[in-house]
Amino acid sequence: MTSILPFNTRRWAVLAVALLMTLGACQRGLTPTAQLTRPTNLPVNTQIAPDPTAEKTIAPYQTRVNQTMNEVIGQAPVALEKGVYESALGNFVSDLSRTQTMAVYGKPIDLGGMTNGGLRNPIDQGPITVGDVFELMPFENEMLVLTLSGQTVKEMFDFAARTRILVLANASYTVRNGQVKSIFIGGKPFDQNKTYTLAISDYLANGGDNMSFLKDALKREQTGLLARDAIMKEIKQRTAQGKPVVAEKDGRVKVLN
Repeated sequence: MTSILPFNTRRWAVLAVALLMTLGACQRGLTPTAQLTRPTNLPVNTQIAPDPTAEKTIAPYQTRVNQTMNEVIGQAPVALEKGVYESALGNFVSDLSRTQTMAVYGKPIDLGGMTNGGLRNPIDQGPITVGDVFELMPFENEMLVLTLSGQTVKEMFDFAARTRILVLANASYTVRNGQVKSIFIGGKPFDQNKTYTLAISDYLANGGDNMSFLKDALKREQTGLLARDAIMKEIKQRTAQGKPVVAEKDGRVKVLN
């Protein structure tokens, strides 16, 4: 079960980012002047005494970061973890990537996508905090809407079947020997002569995780919605409705022997 912890080394990276981004501790336009003039080899361990001045300076920010990151925004009765082809965590994030992007885009979107590489932590059973979402999605990736040709969509499904790391929302397909045998989008058979829209992060849209075929998109549209904020909104909306954060494998991928 997720525990609500004070500031510690496990959360250092997440909380440092949150400190800079959420609390405005970093002012834009400043140029760092400190320089490392020669290599150093200083082991960081418990034998190094804390610097009192540094601790005093950091203390008020540390307190505010702890308060922000430890805020409970939802409950998960069962842990959500990632896996191959589809998973509870992969389905949850790919689905909300599509629906939350549609909410700001204002028009229907055919597909949503997320790779396992973008999901850095599971959602543990128990209370879900803001810090948990930062650990799940620590990147500043924006959700884009891509318009893809049928050929590019087919390449995407081929990639999903071959690599097993891409989870797709509002779609189902079968796989035999690593190859796609049938595809349905929105409950309808895939038509290679049509174009389809896809909600996906800018990292993947730019070819991340070896998805270079997405750079062939016919159209790219920004939404201003961060992938992490989409997750946060989904969890908060479910909580406001009295619903827990649950998801499961739903059979959107059928692997044939």
